[in-house]
Amino acid sequence: MVTPDHAGRFGCAGGKDTVITLPYKKVIAPINHKSYKVSVTGLIGGHSGDDIQKGRGNANKILNRVLWTADDNFGLKLSVFDGGNLRNAIAREAFAIVLIPDLKDDEFCDYIAKMNNILKSEYKINEPDLLIECDKTDKVDFIIDSSVQEKLLNSIYACPHGVIAWSAEIPNFVETSTNLASVKTLDDTIIITTSQRSSVESAKDDICNMVASTFRLINAEIKHSDGYPGWTPNPKSEIVDITSETYRNLFNEEPKVLAIHAGLECGLIGDVYPEMDMISFGPTIKGAHSPDERLKINTVEKFWNLTIEVLRRIPENK
Repeated sequence: MVTPDHAGRFGCAGGKDTVITLPYKKVIAPINHKSYKVSVTGLIGGHSGDDIQKGRGNANKILNRVLWTADDNFGLKLSVFDGGNLRNAIAREAFAIVLIPDLKDDEFCDYIAKMNNILKSEYKINEPDLLIECDKTDKVDFIIDSSVQEKLLNSIYACPHGVIAWSAEIPNFVETSTNLASVKTLDDTIIITTSQRSSVESAKDDICNMVASTFRLINAEIKHSDGYPGWTPNPKSEIVDITSETYRNLFNEEPKVLAIHAGLECGLIGDVYPEMDMISFGPTIKGAHSPDERLKINTVEKFWNLTIEVLRRIPENK
């Protein structure tokens, strides 16, 4: 599991995926157009629960913003939109193949350079390595039909992403969020994958409906996953007290006992065994769900020693 140093978890968010399928027709690419690959790269990404509140850029949203304006100004024709990967990761990279009329291709390159400067300025603190660029590519054979292109660009622009609500009970704790995880152009459909999280079940349903309503406006097919339940914190938890006391005795420092805005197995276990007293802790992981994911080796032994000692201290009748 993911935790900062010296932290144990005693609550988590529940989650559900909302997947959108948008059929399209392939149209023969027009003549007198040049083909470009537009790229958004250099973003940090991260876990869509643990990192959603950190103000990091979403490559799908950034690329769509660039394309949406270019559609108005240059008569852009879209052939491919390929952004993000994992449903529970913030999109780090996104790419599009587009066609621009020959007479406007120089202006388009200038526009991309301008948008790169604008967005780098907007994200200069949280995304210092953001890069938006375009490169000429081989001429493509087809484009997405114009009606679907318009629906796609407008709906992605409108689709919410990020923190939706903060907890009124726990300071600085995200209650509800949504992640626009990926946009993939397949042979005759476009698949948009999103994920929603909340520690309040009714709020989770609400944000799922909010995302679904965005894509209902374009008559796309929408499916929700079964999802997974949250884990409600128990302030009177005996196992939390035992673990906290054990931690203090072993390491002579105060543990951090927190809830997490991500899914944990405890939510599923607690749904089946609601009376079970639980805590979740583990070695420290950094950069979860990104190529930078890593484990702090010196926390493995610490985790093991704590686990063994907690097991020794659990009363036999438990």
